[in-house]
Amino acid sequence: MDYEKHMQTNLEKVFSQRDPVLRLKAIREIYTETADLYEPHASAKGHNPINDAVTELLSHIPAEFTFTAARPALALNHIARLQWRLSGPDGTVVATGTDVAHFEDGKIRALYVFVDQEGS
Repeated sequence: MDYEKHMQTNLEKVFSQRDPVLRLKAIREIYTETADLYEPHASAKGHNPINDAVTELLSHIPAEFTFTAARPALALNHIARLQWRLSGPDGTVVATGTDVAHFEDGKIRALYVFVDQEGS
């Protein structure tokens, strides 16, 4: 299984996708039906609630800001992590963090989103 591809797809087609219809389509393709999402201030279970949680998250981030991978994903025994950064249009990094995903049958079963504290 190509964990790097799956983690990059999640960053691009879920957390960087502003259109909730397109995002839900991607969620259905890469998450199990009963997947769990755990963020610092929210959690969700299932495709539609995950989509709603990401919509809420993105409502607090200006549209011109982008998520990008800080380095390639690493994986071990159905668990993968991807370190990411959120940058403004001038390239200034405003936040960093790590996504940790548990995969089951080739899809994300649970995603844990860790946001670094300032100065980390």
